[in-house]
Amino acid sequence: MFVSKRKVSGSMLCRTLALTLALTLAASPFAMAAGDKGAAAPAAEKPSNGKNVGVYTGSALSVGENRFLTRKEIEVQWDGIDPEYSPEKAVDAVKTLLPEQAFEELFPYRLGSKQWFEVAKGKEYFKEDQTDYFSYNNLIEAVVEVANLKLKIHSRKGNPGSQEVIRFDKDARIETLVSRSADFDSVDNRKKEIETVIVDFGTFLKEGFKKDRKRELAAFLANLSHETGGGWATAPGGELKWGLFWNENIAGRTGVNLDPFVDENSAELYPGAKDKRYYGRGPIMLSWNFNYGLFSSIIYGDKSVLLSKPEIVAQDGKVGYMTAILFWMTPQAPKPSAHDVIVNKWKPTKADMAKGLGMRGFGVTIMVLNGLEANLGETEGSSVKRRAGHYRDITQAMGVDITGEKVNTLGMEPF
Repeated sequence: MFVSKRKVSGSMLCRTLALTLALTLAASPFAMAAGDKGAAAPAAEKPSNGKNVGVYTGSALSVGENRFLTRKEIEVQWDGIDPEYSPEKAVDAVKTLLPEQAFEELFPYRLGSKQWFEVAKGKEYFKEDQTDYFSYNNLIEAVVEVANLKLKIHSRKGNPGSQEVIRFDKDARIETLVSRSADFDSVDNRKKEIETVIVDFGTFLKEGFKKDRKRELAAFLANLSHETGGGWATAPGGELKWGLFWNENIAGRTGVNLDPFVDENSAELYPGAKDKRYYGRGPIMLSWNFNYGLFSSIIYGDKSVLLSKPEIVAQDGKVGYMTAILFWMTPQAPKPSAHDVIVNKWKPTKADMAKGLGMRGFGVTIMVLNGLEANLGETEGSSVKRRAGHYRDITQAMGVDITGEKVNTLGMEPF
């Protein structure tokens, strides 16, 4: 059985969007405050392929506030809207890379499938009304939904923990200030230049060669399959057929662990609701109040949705997949995004090369997700063995040759 041991970093989006599960890493939550409404609009913001440097005094919005943008403002402040990365293109992106029949064959025991009902009936975790949570359709709908979103991360140069994060809804043409660190616009920080990263979630599965796009979907599903896997060495059909089996932390779901997972340092900005617990749910086991509030802000433009109803993440497969895609697509300095690694957009630095991270491929995506799995090969008992196994299985089904690609983490150190 899959039991999550992860605590999502409390500095999420406070340290160049550490939107990482921290997959088994436990970091001290970063105290994030809403901040005061700024007096001035952004200054000298010059888009340049998603990374900008300039003088910036802070958004005029308060956290949670939004405003409508003109087409000119969208072009200048958000690098415009590329029609190739629109929601309309998302369905074909998934179907072209992995047809539904192939998906069904890869994940026969996924949560809520016919085979799942057969093995789960009579078990403690069985639910008569369980939906097909990890369905192919939910995956497509999630890709469509996130394709309508962009995210902008402003960080003070030399102080990456000082940030503000803005969400942009392409269809509505509305930007919302999601979060701002308390010291972002302090006297000292106002003297520092701003570094900006813009993430277009519509680029998921739509960049690079067709082979790279297939590898991205395979790497994404392989990592999720390992995290949610319910298989074992002698499991019917083989261990790899049991990916996507779980979507809740077992101890949290059963009440063995009744911790509400509410961090006091972030409770002012992301207050926990009465009688609600924020234990791990979904493909990435989203945990803690600050992460539910943050993901809710990104997905809905409203932090209260998932804070008031955290169970949505485990009930709605589309939302679950969305949390995973958002995580996959967003860089977390000093880490790149897994997306940029797999489609070869990321350029490793000398420091990365010295840590053995220069051979871009599936192995590096593991290091992006979980630095604790450093320097592991495909040996018995190694977590990397199952991750790599899923990757080989899925790429084979897609007809992708990964000969020569480094799929383990041997020789690698954490970023």
